[in-house]
Amino acid sequence: MLIGFEEFAGMFRTFAHTAWRLETRRRYQSDEETETYQRFMRGEDAGWDLDDPWCTSRREQSALGKRFERVRIADNPPTPGQRYLLDNARRNSAVGEDIRNLWRSEAERLQLPDEDFWLFDSRVIARLHFDDDDRMTSVELVTDPVEVSRACQVRDAAWHHAVPYETFAEQVSSAE
Repeated sequence: MLIGFEEFAGMFRTFAHTAWRLETRRRYQSDEETETYQRFMRGEDAGWDLDDPWCTSRREQSALGKRFERVRIADNPPTPGQRYLLDNARRNSAVGEDIRNLWRSEAERLQLPDEDFWLFDSRVIARLHFDDDDRMTSVELVTDPVEVSRACQVRDAAWHHAVPYETFAEQVSSAE
């Protein structure tokens, strides 16, 4: 079932315990349209605003004991968009998210899917669909128990093998 972007945004306030994401794309058009991305690409500090509405909401939800976690898949070497997200992990972590990274070769070895999705409370998948220009076009809710169980297995495997973003950033820096 497809849902609108507003309903999807509301899920980040109404989930009960955990919101977990697998990010697999090499770039996100929405990131490239931001001033923070432009500054980052010029070699400047991205200028993350820890008091914007998104950050405030993450802090509020985290204070209620809810967990936000992500595993981001990265190429070797990381694409510009993946480097931007690695820098972005500082902001997300500062407001309560636990972000880890996994090399794409390891994700392929683990047979992780190529699709981006959020898993809410180990009960609902929000599968994100993108067009050829890497712009998110729709969100599909999936509650089929078999698919949700598979998403939980993907989460567990990815989380086990992924490393905290700080460790990953050091690996990327030392390889340059």
